[in-house]
Amino acid sequence: MKEYSSESIRNVALVSHSSAGKTILTEAFLHTTGVTTRLGKVEDGSTISDFDEEEVRRGLSLYTSVIPVEHNNCKINFLDTPGYTDFIGEVISALRVSDCALVLVDSVSGVEVGTEIAWQQCNTFKLPRMVLINKMDRENANFQKALASVQEFSETRLIPVQLPWGEKQEFQGVIDLLTMKAFKGNGKTAEEIPAEYKAAAEAARTALVEAAAEGEDALLEKYLESGELSPDEIKRGLHQVVLSGSFIPVFVASASAEIGILPLLDAIVSLAPNPTEMPPQVAAGKDGDETLPVSDAGPLAVYVWKTTADPFVGKQTYFRVYSGVLTSDSRIWNQSKGVEERLGSLYIPRGKENTPIKVIHAGDIGTVPKLSETSTCNTLCDRAHPLTLPVPEYPHALYQVAIMPKTQADSTKISPTLTRLCEEDPTLSWHMVAATSQTILQGMGDQHIDVVIRRAETKFQVNLLTAEPKVPYQEAITKKAQAMYRHKKQTGGAGQFGEVHLRIEPLEEGDFEIVNDIFGGAISSSYIPAIEKGIRNVMKEGIIAGYPAGGIRVSVFDGKEHPVDSKPIAFEIAGREAFKLAFKDANPVLREPIMNVKIIVPEANMGDVLGDLNTRRARVQGMETERGRSTISAQVPLAEMLRYTTQLRSITGGRGIFTMELSHFEIVPAHITSEIIAARQKELSSQKED
Repeated sequence: MKEYSSESIRNVALVSHSSAGKTILTEAFLHTTGVTTRLGKVEDGSTISDFDEEEVRRGLSLYTSVIPVEHNNCKINFLDTPGYTDFIGEVISALRVSDCALVLVDSVSGVEVGTEIAWQQCNTFKLPRMVLINKMDRENANFQKALASVQEFSETRLIPVQLPWGEKQEFQGVIDLLTMKAFKGNGKTAEEIPAEYKAAAEAARTALVEAAAEGEDALLEKYLESGELSPDEIKRGLHQVVLSGSFIPVFVASASAEIGILPLLDAIVSLAPNPTEMPPQVAAGKDGDETLPVSDAGPLAVYVWKTTADPFVGKQTYFRVYSGVLTSDSRIWNQSKGVEERLGSLYIPRGKENTPIKVIHAGDIGTVPKLSETSTCNTLCDRAHPLTLPVPEYPHALYQVAIMPKTQADSTKISPTLTRLCEEDPTLSWHMVAATSQTILQGMGDQHIDVVIRRAETKFQVNLLTAEPKVPYQEAITKKAQAMYRHKKQTGGAGQFGEVHLRIEPLEEGDFEIVNDIFGGAISSSYIPAIEKGIRNVMKEGIIAGYPAGGIRVSVFDGKEHPVDSKPIAFEIAGREAFKLAFKDANPVLREPIMNVKIIVPEANMGDVLGDLNTRRARVQGMETERGRSTISAQVPLAEMLRYTTQLRSITGGRGIFTMELSHFEIVPAHITSEIIAARQKELSSQKED
């Protein structure tokens, strides 16, 4: 593949609801432009875009792949993104490095939840966009109905640039309103518009020309004077309205039948912005913010938007050059990590294939293997001119699973494997919970976690088991109590002796406090640390249900020691057992984490969501509605929220989102406490049997 300058590049993200046809569209682009000899199929696992074995197995896109297509002396970098909600992180990464989005809409289904989510992300990035109504040859395909569903959802006016030539089985081509010609099949030859479509085409063209005239003052003047614009002027005006986001052009196609492909490629080349036309990036520099023009002559600024690890290929780093030129066999500074990396060969990716290239110009997307330190969202630049490019905001993952190693050999590899997986995917995170001794993996949903677990297995040879996370309850006391315990052991020779009297009471602030209230030296103060050690150990393990105890003040007020047999271990045991006895008399309770939850759902789902919250012991704090979306603020016990991601999707058809953070701990109701204690006893007895 030859080198392309910034003006000849288009970076277009393909976004949509799952199964709207993005992957097959890239196949049609490749086949129509002569890159491939036949059209790959998702069901056969033969597409260029879905090359990962897990994608082939599931028959859907899980990762963003780059599919460059050369057309009319331009290179269009298509970024084929996943449509399934769990993989929104891949979509965000792709939009971060795109200059335009092509939103695919199924001609039968119209706007779906995935379309809405992708559209909102495009709004976040302020991306110009186009709409493609795909699968026009499907049974029940309806162009006007699908178009109306998008227009109803979009605040920006849609302008058809093409009309379908027939629908359903009769769909045979597109009527292009720019040239006022009809294009049959893939669109290689133009012919006159059939008579029955003439009137509709004339009316639609008038609306198109009016929209194009709004792109430039000069065009508007000419249109008002003469009432007409040339095809080139229409393109120029449309290009401007797409760039400004004042109109959204609409196209039609059937990717699987390869109908309307060339006219669509022509339109993308002429209407989509090139990197130099987009607002410049603002990077953090040594002396404050720096505006970076997309130019080969600018300071080097490279953004890493994706990294993948593969045991056979090694680590692959996908990047976009925002400013300057990247050359192979050079050194580059990773400003995010503060390390220097050596670049070997540079490549242009197309699915899993990589084409070597010497130079990558500003605005282009490439890949480089074997960078040891670089991870997703890092900025690469010149060491003498440090820059940091902005990182997009990724949604906070709230779907959690506890993970365990399958074998002893896997346990040593868990930590580095999880760290590497999280470096690749910003929507993934992991942490240890001391209270439950569990390793928790957080993702966007069950499918996301499932893919990650399989990836750990196939790519890193680490076998993991998953379970529902335990709630990190706390054991606490609600009143004062006291107890004593004598530890005496005589087994020939030196024995063990220690007697401890202690009082416990709830501690308002803090976790634990121990006070030496002994008068008259009944126990020498040198044994107090041993008593404290015994108490702390038992607090860690819990007394009533196996959860850590906290919020307790201990007063050691009396005891006995033996001049020969007293040892620290004796007082450690006596302190531990006295504490257990006192704890059981101090009206022990379980405390549970209460979360501050904010749920945003379509207004129509508000009642169902509130009804569901009532079954979860929630306390609703407030509700507000704005532009068709309702926000509910509530406090809910964590135990009731463990699988809420899946439940909320089910209630709202995938349109609801929520955030959650710890507020405080509260006493668990008595009937639930008894269930938790019973479950714990059962667990302990089964462990003893094992």
